[in-house]
Amino acid sequence: MPVDIVVVGSCNLDLVVNVDNIPQVGQTVLGGDLKRIPGGKGANQAVAASRLGKSVAMVGRVGEDDNGKFLQSNLEDNGVNTEYLLKTPDIPTGVALISVQDDGDNAIVVSPGANGKLSPEDIAVASPIAGARVVLLQAEIPIETVVATARVAEGTVIWNPAPAPSESVPLELLDLVDVLIPNQTELELIGGNRKVDTLESISELAKTFPCSSTIVTLGERGAVVVASNEAVHIPAPTISPLDTTGAGDSFCAAIAVSLVEGKDLVEAAQWAVQVGAATTLVAGAQPSLPTSEEVLQRLENW
Repeated sequence: MPVDIVVVGSCNLDLVVNVDNIPQVGQTVLGGDLKRIPGGKGANQAVAASRLGKSVAMVGRVGEDDNGKFLQSNLEDNGVNTEYLLKTPDIPTGVALISVQDDGDNAIVVSPGANGKLSPEDIAVASPIAGARVVLLQAEIPIETVVATARVAEGTVIWNPAPAPSESVPLELLDLVDVLIPNQTELELIGGNRKVDTLESISELAKTFPCSSTIVTLGERGAVVVASNEAVHIPAPTISPLDTTGAGDSFCAAIAVSLVEGKDLVEAAQWAVQVGAATTLVAGAQPSLPTSEEVLQRLENW
């Protein structure tokens, strides 16, 4: 039976330290105790979509190491199908080094490890992709693998270009994408390093992309939905975030879940900004990912 959502992307072990301030170049700072948390943008989005009530399969790679076993077990504990989570000999599982400062902002360094070995050939044999209602992609795997997935997918293709691609994005990929979900920085990079700051300039740049629609995430300012050459600003709840790690991933998952449920993009974004905001009220990437009930509880209790 086809799953609702297939996530093709990364699995990382997040090594998290809380700090008063993220260090500058050449600076050493003291932090809190090291936390070992399951993460990776792909795995985060898979867990988030599963917690929000949909059937989810994860396509990716981990190493043949304890970190890989830990991440696979965590996905399975959260109801995610890991049949196509492949083992990669002689390459370690991906790791993310994360500093989180007092205001919730973070700085992240990712060592891709096995994620960098997920190939178009792997996609060719991952049978759930074609039949999924939504396929959710990020940018922590090779760009040629992202393109190969978008070619195979018959359902709605969502691409979250995070982290921001350092290379030019193939025009074919943007043609294949149904919903592009960048943040402001990623939007600027995909748009040829064109700087935008106002809602109007953000919307105008998003309209230049060949994909069917674009949702730009703007943190505390919410999001802008651009579709059919129209732009709609969706404000976010007013909160004081504890940790912004994972907020973008839960936003993307909420969009995917909403589209499976038949909502339009504006309705989907209205729900997703609430899910993203609720995520920031709990520390850690996957530990912070809420169920639908927890979204409302967290925002009401704040």
